[in-house]
Amino acid sequence: MAGNSEEMELKDSAAPGSPQQNYDSLKELNANNETTEKTYTLSDAVEEIGIGKFQILLILMAGFVNMCDSLELLLLSILAPTIHCLWHLSSWEEAFITTVVFLGMAVGGPLWGYLSDNFGRKSMIIVSAIWIGYFGFISSFSPHYIWIITLRCLVGVGIGGIPSMYTLLIEFLPINVRSYIILCLAFFWALGSTFLVFLALVVMPTLGWRWLTALSTIPVVIFIILCKWLPESPRFLVAIGEKEKAMEVLQRMAKINKAKLPEGTLKIETQVNADQGSFLVLFNREYRLTTLLLLLTFFTSGFVYYGVVLMTTQLMQQTPENGTSCDSESLSLSTSTCGCKLLTYADYIGLLWTSFAEFPGILFTMLFMERLGRKKTIAGELLLTAASLSLLFFCTDRNLTLVFIFMVRGLSLGLFQGFYVYAPEVYPTIVRSVGFGTCACMSRVGAMITPYVAQVLVRVSINLSSGVYIAFCVMAFFATLLLPYETKGRPMQEM
Repeated sequence: MAGNSEEMELKDSAAPGSPQQNYDSLKELNANNETTEKTYTLSDAVEEIGIGKFQILLILMAGFVNMCDSLELLLLSILAPTIHCLWHLSSWEEAFITTVVFLGMAVGGPLWGYLSDNFGRKSMIIVSAIWIGYFGFISSFSPHYIWIITLRCLVGVGIGGIPSMYTLLIEFLPINVRSYIILCLAFFWALGSTFLVFLALVVMPTLGWRWLTALSTIPVVIFIILCKWLPESPRFLVAIGEKEKAMEVLQRMAKINKAKLPEGTLKIETQVNADQGSFLVLFNREYRLTTLLLLLTFFTSGFVYYGVVLMTTQLMQQTPENGTSCDSESLSLSTSTCGCKLLTYADYIGLLWTSFAEFPGILFTMLFMERLGRKKTIAGELLLTAASLSLLFFCTDRNLTLVFIFMVRGLSLGLFQGFYVYAPEVYPTIVRSVGFGTCACMSRVGAMITPYVAQVLVRVSINLSSGVYIAFCVMAFFATLLLPYETKGRPMQEM
């Protein structure tokens, strides 16, 4: 890949000595023979250049970093019950392993968002990726419980920087493909889930959890290698007054895509703004309602999706292969007081099947977001998720229970990714990273709390834990309908 000349153009600016267009000289005469300057905005430039090889390379890089988030999630669903058995932990200590990771993510989300809006998307993405790889790898050497929760919390801080990659990518995308491309990244998420299950099938029976933890850092290492081609956001560069550097990025993009920039000079839509990266903008009169509603909906999306993934391993451990889901009610107390049960080959196969649910969930969201709009699609998925969760109230065999979980997992991932399309579109450039990072932080808060429902409460009552998730889905449904802006077809806002 490094030898590809087109990709090298992404890294290097136009060769010295090549003819440069003097944009200041592009004038046209008006009716009174007076010169008027042709101008275009960043949105005009992105639309004119269109989508091509430049964006494809960015999608691949964003995909690898998205796999890191997915691997981290599914690793928790395998790692926590394994350490629970090997180190003789209580159910609360097992749940806390998951909680501290998402606590780190909740801290990292707004932190990396603030740094990205003030020091650049590119540099903060690279630093957070190195952070994830380093602490993820050394956590495989943890000698005891305190070390594992400390190091995995630090991994979570790094994972909080992943939304900055979404922000960077979305700022290079034309309006008509924006949602499709962001949702395509969810396929990498699903690939990350299935990759880890396959890796666990091979590694866990022979080498154990330490090797699995170390090998799960492979995607982030690949991403760090690819980062030498990562461009800076021209919208960020314009926002901080670096017009010439923004032009260099646009010229690279046009050359790689074999397209042309619009005629004229780049119009600065925003001057250097005192509100650059300010949290207060999220709660001003224009964005206050949007922010508050998004905080609730992001909390719910993280709470439900991560909860379903964690609850899957618990249900498989508690439900006999020839029994029903109702039998797991009687097993719940014995599971917490009489030892534990390591995941079996059949459990890993069940995890694999439920991971495959994410692919149709993504396709469903892609199909309807550009037809019905962001809000209606997400609201519909919230209702369908609640309806699918209600099916767990019935006594069914293990296979049918997995079918219900398959439905819930696909729909919950779809609505999760739907919000990841909506949030960067609704906020302006000056606070896009901090706004998206703050919303993503709330999804981590939901994920931080959900282990106590999915890993502790579920051992008392499957029906009660399912009811909690249904209640939040219904609340998020109404919050989604109340969002004041529909972003389908809307240009990216600069101010």
